[in-house]
Amino acid sequence: MEQISIDQLHERVQTLGDNEVILDVRSPGEFSEGHIPGARNTPHEEVDFIADELRDYDTVYVHCKMGGRAKIASQTLESLGLTNIVCVGNGGMQRWRDMGWPVE
Repeated sequence: MEQISIDQLHERVQTLGDNEVILDVRSPGEFSEGHIPGARNTPHEEVDFIADELRDYDTVYVHCKMGGRAKIASQTLESLGLTNIVCVGNGGMQRWRDMGWPVE
């Protein structure tokens, strides 16, 4: 599985394709407090329920607050046979906010 930093995701967001998605695996409460524009939310312990839907995307960028839950969710999805997963670490949403990047 490919792994990138939150800084690299920030660079890619500008040119995100129509068939790519940012999956925020934090809790719904954390997500509602602010998230990357356009991201969708499914808690890390529930990603197996949407695995079939995620197969349809070219790329699924999985992120959380710091990187731990993203890694767990990415490993779960990969174990279910998904090959389009990119795990985002090195700061996650915490760094996104610290850098002052756009939040919905």
